Amino acid sequence: MKLHFSIPAAEELQEGHGGRYVLYSLFLEGFLLGKARYRQLRRWDEQLRQVFGSTVPAFPPKFYLAMTQSMADERRSQLEQYLQNVTLDANITKSEVFINFFQKLQLATFKIQTQRAFLDIYLADGSNVTLDIQTSDTAERILQVTSCKMGIARELIKYFSFFFIQDRDDGALSVVKKVADFELPYVSLQSMKELDCKLGIRKWYMDPSLDTLLTDCKASMNLLYMQAIQEVKRNWIKPTEGQMQELEFLQKCRNKAKFLEKIREVQFYGYVRLDPCICDYPEVGCSAEIYAGNNEINCCIKLPTNQTKEVSFKINRLRSWQVTFLGEEDTLEFRFEYNDSGTWEWIILYTKQAFLLSSCLKKMISEQMIKETNKVPEMETEMLESMKNSKKSSIQQKQVVHSSFISRKRFLVRPNEEDCVFEKIREEDL
Repeated sequence: MKLHFSIPAAEELQEGHGGRYVLYSLFLEGFLLGKARYRQLRRWDEQLRQVFGSTVPAFPPKFYLAMTQSMADERRSQLEQYLQNVTLDANITKSEVFINFFQKLQLATFKIQTQRAFLDIYLADGSNVTLDIQTSDTAERILQVTSCKMGIARELIKYFSFFFIQDRDDGALSVVKKVADFELPYVSLQSMKELDCKLGIRKWYMDPSLDTLLTDCKASMNLLYMQAIQEVKRNWIKPTEGQMQELEFLQKCRNKAKFLEKIREVQFYGYVRLDPCICDYPEVGCSAEIYAGNNEINCCIKLPTNQTKEVSFKINRLRSWQVTFLGEEDTLEFRFEYNDSGTWEWIILYTKQAFLLSSCLKKMISEQMIKETNKVPEMETEMLESMKNSKKSSIQQKQVVHSSFISRKRFLVRPNEEDCVFEKIREEDL
C-alpha cells in the first residue's frame, strides 16, 4: 500500500549564474523528509527504470515552454502522485536505489554529514538504550542494531517498529508517527526538534493474539510486558474491576507470561490510542477518543448532551479513506467511507494523528489478508508482494480498500518576485 507522500510547498530559487529553479518540499506523513529539484527526481526515475523497467510508474514529462503558475501546480501534483505510486511496489521501496536516494536527500536537506553518533531508543517504561550508530543509518538498520543489543531474536524484530513519541505538558504521551524503514531517525529527530520528540520502540501489529509468537523470547516478552504495564497506568485500556485485581496480583508475582495472557482479555489491549479529537458523527462537533486495533476503529464519543456513546467501525465494512491537509495549523482531516445498514456514508475525524490512523488501518487490513490466506504472519510489505502472485482472497472479493492523501492547501514560496509566472525558468534549470 502506498506511502503518504505529499508536496505541499515549493520554492523558486536563484542560482549563482542567474538561472532559476524550483525546489520541491517532499513530505512523508505530514513531516518534511527532504527537498529536491525536478532534475534530481528525474535522474532518480532513470535509475529506477534501469533496475525495474516498465514497472516504474510514469514520470511527469518535461515542459518545453515557460512555466505558468497553473503548469507549476500541475507538475507539483504529478510529482506527488508519482512518489505515492512508486511506493506501491515493495521491491522498489526495499531497493538500494530507492533507499540511497532518500538517504542522501535527508542528509543534504538538513545539512548533516555522515558520521558517528549516539542515539537514545526509549522503551515503554521511560528507560532508554543508547546506540552507537552512523547518522546515515536507516530505521531498518537501527532496528537490527537494537535487536542485537537487547537480545531480541532476529526473526521477531519484524514485530516491532520505531515511533516518534511526544511527552505532553499534561503528562500524557502522544504517538506522533511511525518511522518508515528507509527514514533516517537521527536526521528526522533533528528536523522535529521543535516538537520535542523522542524515538521509541513499540510493538507493531494490531492483532493482540500475535503476542503468543513473542513470549518464548525473554527480551521480546519484556518489551510487551513494559508496554502493557504502561497502557494500564495511562488508562489506554479498560479493564473491569475484577480484571484489574488479577492483573495487579500477577504484576506483584512478576508472572509476565500469565499477565500478558490475562491482559489480552481486556478491552482495547493491543490498540493504538489517539489523542482526543473532534468528529462529525453522530453530530458535527462531537469530541471523541479513538482506539484502533483488532479490526476496528472504536470511537468513544461525547455527545452535546454530555452523554457518551461508544461506536465500533469494523474494517470489513470500510471501503476507502482519505487524509486531507486543511492548511490551518497542521490540521488534518481523516475521513472514511463506511457501510452502516446497507448505506455508505463518510465519517470525518479531525486529528493531527491522521497518518498514524491510516497506518493502523493498512496494518489491520494486511494482517486480515494474511489470516484469510492461512499464511505465516510476515511484515506487511512481504505479504503484499506475495499477494501479487496469488488469487484474490475472500476479503479482497468482499471489499476494495483505497487510501489517499489530498493536500488542499498548496503554496509556492517566491522570495524574489510577486508575479505568478515562471517565464524565466528554463527546463534545464529545473
